[in-house]
Amino acid sequence: MKFNAREDIEAPISKVWAVATDFDSFELAALRRGVDVIRQTGSAVPAWQATFTFKGKPRTLALRQERAEAPGLLVFHGEGRLVSGTMTVELVELGPRRTRMTVTTELRPLTLAARLFLQSVKLARGRAVRRYQQGVARLATMIEARSRGQAAGF
Repeated sequence: MKFNAREDIEAPISKVWAVATDFDSFELAALRRGVDVIRQTGSAVPAWQATFTFKGKPRTLALRQERAEAPGLLVFHGEGRLVSGTMTVELVELGPRRTRMTVTTELRPLTLAARLFLQSVKLARGRAVRRYQQGVARLATMIEARSRGQAAGF
């Protein structure tokens, strides 16, 4: 299953890149949302172990950065017990003070139960896409505010 969202940000690409790669602030934001995030040390690339509650059950996700090409591309891979996925963040300079951010997430089931779950999400695709796009819009708003030096949480 694949999700896409695109947002234009009123900030230069260099500032958007700096905020998008400030992993410390994303870790703090996740902690505020109740996600236990542990950065994996000793790894050549940024990697995390995240534990959270989803549908009333504790879940664990291993996340790692697969690619980073400044200032325009970030690729992350995540894997849980039931689902694996890839998230790609692409930045394109539209002008000296405007950047387009495109976020694409592709999820793949690892088990039959996950396949059934993703099938149910496909049935309510409109709602799932709206929620995904709203999340990316909140992220874009946070990046825009932080690039201006304003405090804004995700």
